[in-house]
Amino acid sequence: MDGLHDVIVVGAGPAGLSAAIYAARARFKVLVLEKEKLGGQITITSEIVNYPGIESIDGTTLTDKMRRQAESFGAEFKMARVTDIDVSGDIKVVKTDKGDLNALGVVLALGANPRMIGFQGEETYKGRGVAYCATCDGEFFTGMEVFVIGGGFAAAEEAVFLTKYAKKVTIIVREDDFTCAESVADKAREHEKIEVHYHTEIMEAAGDTLLRKARFRDSKTGEEWQYEAPGGGTFGIFVFAGYVPDTEWIKGKISLNHDGYIITDPNQMTDIPGVYGAGDVCVKNLRQVVTAVSDGAVAATSLEKYVADLREKLGIERKEEPEKAEQKAHAAVSESEDGEEFITPEMKAQLKDLFGKFERKVTVKALLDKSPLAAQMEGFLKELSGISDQVECLVSWESEDTSPTETIPAICVLGEDGKESGLRFYAIPGGHEFNSFVIGLYNVAGPGQALSPEEAQRIRDIKKPVDIKVMVSLSCTMCPTTVMSAGRIAAENEMVNAWTYDLALYPELKERYQIMSVPCMIINQEKVEFGKKSVEDLLNILETI
Repeated sequence: MDGLHDVIVVGAGPAGLSAAIYAARARFKVLVLEKEKLGGQITITSEIVNYPGIESIDGTTLTDKMRRQAESFGAEFKMARVTDIDVSGDIKVVKTDKGDLNALGVVLALGANPRMIGFQGEETYKGRGVAYCATCDGEFFTGMEVFVIGGGFAAAEEAVFLTKYAKKVTIIVREDDFTCAESVADKAREHEKIEVHYHTEIMEAAGDTLLRKARFRDSKTGEEWQYEAPGGGTFGIFVFAGYVPDTEWIKGKISLNHDGYIITDPNQMTDIPGVYGAGDVCVKNLRQVVTAVSDGAVAATSLEKYVADLREKLGIERKEEPEKAEQKAHAAVSESEDGEEFITPEMKAQLKDLFGKFERKVTVKALLDKSPLAAQMEGFLKELSGISDQVECLVSWESEDTSPTETIPAICVLGEDGKESGLRFYAIPGGHEFNSFVIGLYNVAGPGQALSPEEAQRIRDIKKPVDIKVMVSLSCTMCPTTVMSAGRIAAENEMVNAWTYDLALYPELKERYQIMSVPCMIINQEKVEFGKKSVEDLLNILETI
């Protein structure tokens, strides 16, 4: 059967990546599906200090190493949203927004999403004071007071991380004590900038266009108290109250417990032969990276015999498939630090291979002035130049052909006809946004990231001009999804512009739109949207305008 995979792994967090490593090393044909960004929730963790053998590492670096390891054994990766699964036969059908896929075995490493508590004002002030990712949004609260809601590992660890920015951090713990390891809790308790309130709950967040005050209640005494930002300012509320398993779409297909977690046996198999669960989505006592990778390894090794026996039963021989160009694009992720080159020799080799598969020539043009940012952009283009004839790099200085009213410096992506594609970067496309930049070139040059026929038609149906400004932080792991989604639409429809701004360089935009969280989209100068957005999510928003 053409296109048949031995194993499809749904989810590219530590559990899914571990399963991919073990299954691919066993010489099985493995495909990993991820709907948003490789690495999963752990990528928002700034410091991991309890992974055996590694004294300290951040979540993005750890999972990037896992991905590269899986690829070295032959695992393939695809960005696609899984919408359904048919487990009724020997061959499982995984249905995605990019089409149906067939596999003999499936590992569901679905992970979980941050849990909203539901206090009054939580939804209203999300992105304007209420946040869920310290790594992404901590810098927006520099010099302010911050409240951390929760008493587990994440709350204690991220509270300490937030002291890098906040002048004071107050942890609100619903129980009588922290529910994590004492060593982790002690770091929070003993920190000079942290205060802890036990048996306390948040009741309300309030304000005007920004968060201004919050109300709390002592559950033992019933006493209520209120915090109000001094001088008419604002403050932050970071919620770390656990996660909700991403299993709504598989209800009725496999057995779940009352909280929606997947029930598995000791070999990580569900009640459906050939379907396995791994990681935070499973019923378990401890949800940590080390248990997630263990689950993935157990699931993959258990699948080995199952898949081998099923291939023999069905008389199916293996057939190799060529590597996908999109996989190459996602592999080219910048790891450069300040003062180092933007594009390493390894990355250039990957880019040369990818650029060689472009269907059309593209031009990257920098509109520059005499600012320090412009000098960095010029350096970035010098490193990009010469990698491939399919990507031409040009520099235009302010005195040449830029409009006096045009915001510069900027990096523009032009199509083969020399016209702007709608993609611009008001930033150095480094850090996590290097991947977004490369995917943007890939989308303009073709063939581009896969779109479902429905998505392609909905993009063609956009008949009015749409201006999308995506505000990002280069340290944010959730921003690239939104940047790539906006860029994908702009590459297909000349009516759409997708301009990406490094918010740290444009404080006036932060002030004008009162942005306290990224990613943030400003659509047609008016509509403000926070959070990660897929192509489908963004199309749903645009169709309401």
